[in-house]
Amino acid sequence: MTTIEAITPATRAPETVPVRVLDAARCHLGEGPTYDAASDTAWWFDILGGTLHEAHLGDRRIAVHALPVMASALAMVDDARQLLVAEDGLHLRDIATGRLERLVAIEAEDARTRSNDARVHPSGTFWTSTMGRRAEKGAGRIYAFHAGTLTPLFTGLAIPNAICFSPDGATGYFADTVENRLYRVRLDPATGLPLEPPTALLCHAGSGGLDGAVTDAEGLIWCAIWGGGCVNVYSPAGALVRRIAVPARQPSCPVFVGPAFDRLLVTSAWESMGAALRAADPGHGQTFLLDIGARGRAEPRVRLGGL
Repeated sequence: MTTIEAITPATRAPETVPVRVLDAARCHLGEGPTYDAASDTAWWFDILGGTLHEAHLGDRRIAVHALPVMASALAMVDDARQLLVAEDGLHLRDIATGRLERLVAIEAEDARTRSNDARVHPSGTFWTSTMGRRAEKGAGRIYAFHAGTLTPLFTGLAIPNAICFSPDGATGYFADTVENRLYRVRLDPATGLPLEPPTALLCHAGSGGLDGAVTDAEGLIWCAIWGGGCVNVYSPAGALVRRIAVPARQPSCPVFVGPAFDRLLVTSAWESMGAALRAADPGHGQTFLLDIGARGRAEPRVRLGGL
């Protein structure tokens, strides 16, 4: 990887937007939110709690599903099935029954790693990642699941995060939270696979670390800042254009939700926070809806290929 980077200014004060608590339950490590527009349902995980959370936004019905594996993200396959990213690989999940069927093993033999961030490319190719359970440097990897085949893309990372894509599918983004660098890479829009090595787009210089991210309809990158209590919004050129306050110290990942994709769901966590820090952070681990005055777009469905 090249090391060309732009240093992000840290002087912009976070703006306050209307926000409400979607789910007051406190996730130990809330992560991996996605939104299914067809059913108006949001999904996210408590990775360390071993649960999958389901919220029907129209009537705010919330269900919590216990999982037999540690999982961190999912993608919709069709109206009946999801592709679940877990510590041992990719699983098909039947929405009605919760039944899991492992399709592809990913580092299943390595007990030192688990799954982490993931997102679907506009082509239907699924990028997913692994990391060390103790966030060991060099243990993290990013893979692409394309046409039924799993391909390693990038290695030598610590905590892979911020996987997202430009609306036209020509650019991919990802971060290493430990390095606090956001990378971009030119992609084949038809396959979601890299055409050249990634380059560093920016280095976050403020408090906290780059965590999960999503792009909006204009191609802006909305990135949760773990430990910074905000979501930063970057241009495709790496400029900081907005900072939006989140009522939790450790926001972890955003996704656009609602029929118009004009609200931002943000998960959070209380991992590594002692009693004093939790007491000083009333929103720790909760899941929020922010009215952000911007518009996202539907999350693509994953294509299983020959499987």
